[in-house]
Amino acid sequence: MREERTDRTGQRVPRSRSGAIGRRFPRTGTEPVTARSPLRLRLALAGIFLPLFVAGCVLFGVWAADAGPDDSPGRGPLIFLSAVCAFLALTAFVDLLVVLRRLRGERATGR
Repeated sequence: MREERTDRTGQRVPRSRSGAIGRRFPRTGTEPVTARSPLRLRLALAGIFLPLFVAGCVLFGVWAADAGPDDSPGRGPLIFLSAVCAFLALTAFVDLLVVLRRLRGERATGR
């Protein structure tokens, strides 16, 4: 059986407004109750930058593999750039998944 979630004062927090351990910060009254992120813009940005970061990762990785000992830039900085691009590509991919899940949820509720 699940416990009901309560805030610091012991009042019940609605399931739709609760976090993992209840509401973290009380509302100040200045933010909208139904504040939403611009999901379509996030979808477009993630869709544009994901292939760019993947291409950068591959480009820097191939360049690092082909770099000789006396080349400038050296192999180390190229591997670092490849790793940064891989991290950014992973971040864009996760954001893409989150946005798609939220859009599916909005379509299901009919907002």
